[in-house]
Amino acid sequence: MTGAMAMPADPLGAPALIAAFVMWALMMVAMMLPSALPMILTHARLSRGAVPAGLFALCYVAVWTAASLVAALAQQSLVARGALGPMTLALGDRRIAGALLIAAGLYQLTPLKRRCLDNCRSPLAFLMRGWRPGIAGTLRLGLSHGLYCLGCCWLLMALLFAGGVMNLAWVALLAGIVLIEKVAPRGVPVAQAVGGLAIAAGVALIAGLGAV
Repeated sequence: MTGAMAMPADPLGAPALIAAFVMWALMMVAMMLPSALPMILTHARLSRGAVPAGLFALCYVAVWTAASLVAALAQQSLVARGALGPMTLALGDRRIAGALLIAAGLYQLTPLKRRCLDNCRSPLAFLMRGWRPGIAGTLRLGLSHGLYCLGCCWLLMALLFAGGVMNLAWVALLAGIVLIEKVAPRGVPVAQAVGGLAIAAGVALIAGLGAV
């Protein structure tokens, strides 16, 4: 299949669940780690050691790995209900896909999204505010950053079901949005613009005027 990753033939068996989890975990790391590099590198400079920086990054990855398990379980549940296409793993009901786009778009405009995004966009301020000495402090800070990042991006990641989990172009687009939001100088206005576009796309999809 062009532009897609292969999945096991039986989508409902244990091998498929394991494969789905591994796929989601690798995909989440590939999508999220580039946008976390400024925070990780800043932590490395402040801690002046590879071990603390590695633990910080490991905790960040652990948060997204846990989220990947939830996503894999959701995927298998949707497959079992026939809600996802077998090849692209995209939602077959345009109304549900449209509602997901609208929900993601609205979330982009909320104070919670802005708070989480602000904490992701300001590495030095975030680290200085939450810095605690020792390994326990490093682990706590890494988990905190991971949770803020999850709070910032979880609905964007849920949009993978709207455009297709196996659609590499869609995956790349969402990864690019995350990177721009968290790293680019105008990331906040971009996040708000993405919210407006997602709402419009969702309405159009429900009305039958477009396709994901």
